[in-house]
Amino acid sequence: MNIDKNNLDLIYLAGCAVREEIPDRNRIEQMDLDAVYQLAEWHTMTAAAGMALESAGVRTEKFTKGILLAQRKVALLDNDRNQILSAMEEAGIWYMPLKGVILKELYPRFGMRQMVDNDILFDRNRAEDLRRIMVDLGFTVKKYGHGAHDVYQKPPVSSFEMHRFLFHDFRDQNLEDYYKDVESRLLNVPGRQYEKCFSKEDFYLYITSHEYKHFSGGGTGLRSFLDIYVYLNKEKLDMDYIRKEAGKLQIADFEEMNREFSLKLFEEKELTPEEEKLLEYICSSGTYGTITNMVEKSVNKRGKFGYFFYRLFPPYDFMIRAYPILEKIPGLLPFLWIYRPFARLFSGRSIKRAVSEIKALRKIDNP
Repeated sequence: MNIDKNNLDLIYLAGCAVREEIPDRNRIEQMDLDAVYQLAEWHTMTAAAGMALESAGVRTEKFTKGILLAQRKVALLDNDRNQILSAMEEAGIWYMPLKGVILKELYPRFGMRQMVDNDILFDRNRAEDLRRIMVDLGFTVKKYGHGAHDVYQKPPVSSFEMHRFLFHDFRDQNLEDYYKDVESRLLNVPGRQYEKCFSKEDFYLYITSHEYKHFSGGGTGLRSFLDIYVYLNKEKLDMDYIRKEAGKLQIADFEEMNREFSLKLFEEKELTPEEEKLLEYICSSGTYGTITNMVEKSVNKRGKFGYFFYRLFPPYDFMIRAYPILEKIPGLLPFLWIYRPFARLFSGRSIKRAVSEIKALRKIDNP
């Protein structure tokens, strides 16, 4: 296997952590823990690796600090989320916590599943009411009214993505169509008047669909596969239903690969040559994928000229998600093509992304 040993050590430690097994001290002694720490940070798995090491009596300053920071962040997010959901209940706005909010409860220790932000689906018809709630609770509006979600942040660490849609991207039309009428698939949560949830199977399909979206774009990292591993070991699922619905989503092959690979990876079973290549790609992707992966895939699909044209003049289906006014006035499209790059000049994040894309394009020419 050509995978870097430090990646394999991180996978081993994470697998031990979620199975609550004590890692082999002899193997730990052969690890470069500084390098493993850097990779754990890259994949947002520092707490899991650190907790596994602690169970074997091994503590380092970096991992100990990482565990404490992860636990602190989860505690702060939990507190803020409870306030938000209580206010939504009082206002009569239906909502459903997503992804890590649910998954973190399946990990064996508090904070083991690290959180970057909280994702919550809600009644998009009440977006303005929710905005007032978030502002009243001390949040700053970072993004509102365009795209799939609104973003609210509050010091020191809280960031909430409030989703109007589960998928709202023309590049994933099958996913968007499947989840367009998502409310009809939701169940009521006992003891809550307005909280919704997926069935076990539908939640698994959703997190798999979300992983597929990242995997087919900029890539996805080890934590996504660890989530799947934990979920499959905690929940007994109706696989006939999952296969049928994955077929409707047109991700049946990905679901099967994802499931089998996750189970093999964290139990250190022998991988096929194809799976080793997959693991190499995953290890290079970090938690949310990379700009380089995204650019390479787009250039392979469109060619370099096609890529530049696509980035300068995105299609209508893309633009309408960024500028909903196009739905009422489609003729504004040429003007918004001109406006878009100038508007992005005032966004530090957009400039940083543009620089990263240029660097990625240069790497394609000069690997």
